[in-house]
Amino acid sequence: MAKYSMRKLVGGALALFLIAGFMLVDSSAQKRRRKRRASAPRITNPAIYQPSANDNANPAGDANTSENANSQGNTQNTKPSEDPEEMKRTIRSLSSQVDKLSDRLGQMQEEQRSLVDLERLSRGEQRSAQLHAEMRDVQAKEAELQARLEDINYALKPENIERATAGVGSTHPEEVREQRRKQLESEKQRVQGQLDHLAASHASLEQAIAAAESEVDRLRKKLNAADQAAIENAKRKAQAEASSQSSQPYSSPTPTPNP
Repeated sequence: MAKYSMRKLVGGALALFLIAGFMLVDSSAQKRRRKRRASAPRITNPAIYQPSANDNANPAGDANTSENANSQGNTQNTKPSEDPEEMKRTIRSLSSQVDKLSDRLGQMQEEQRSLVDLERLSRGEQRSAQLHAEMRDVQAKEAELQARLEDINYALKPENIERATAGVGSTHPEEVREQRRKQLESEKQRVQGQLDHLAASHASLEQAIAAAESEVDRLRKKLNAADQAAIENAKRKAQAEASSQSSQPYSSPTPTPNP
């Protein structure tokens, strides 16, 4: 029991000692905070900025600067105009450039039209060649069918029908001859129908060939005229340039004065 009471006393003493130490540390910290607050300076009378004499002199300087700028602007506005002769030369140069551009534009348009006409001429020539080829085929078929029609007409003669059926053994030879005649008549109608169809194709092809050749001839004449006009224009331009160069006055070199 005595040992237990001694331990309690020692523990209580240690607890009192720790509490006293914490209180001392807290009091020292509060003292340091008070000292910091007391040492901070307070601004009671704020300073007021007063402009100096140099600052008061600036408006005059600004006025002088604006006057100088105005005087420079007036000087630029009163700059003498350009030389009238120089302006005339500039206008003539610009006018000549515009004329050249207009001529070049017209030439380009003419070349474009020529290219279109050339393409149309090429297509027209191809079309004409194709139509002529079709016409040759139609004529060949017509000749073949015409020859066949002549053979049928020759075979339709009574003596030829009788000769063709003489070798056929039959108790009714007249029926055989009639059957032969009907076959030839049917073939003749078929051939004649083909000939009529070819005749219509022949007529339409003739019209198409005439139109294609007329278009080709017109385009050729147009292109030839355009080429001739281009040659004439080139000649006229060359003559105009030569005459303008010859009409310009020759400026002799001015002699340099002797030193």
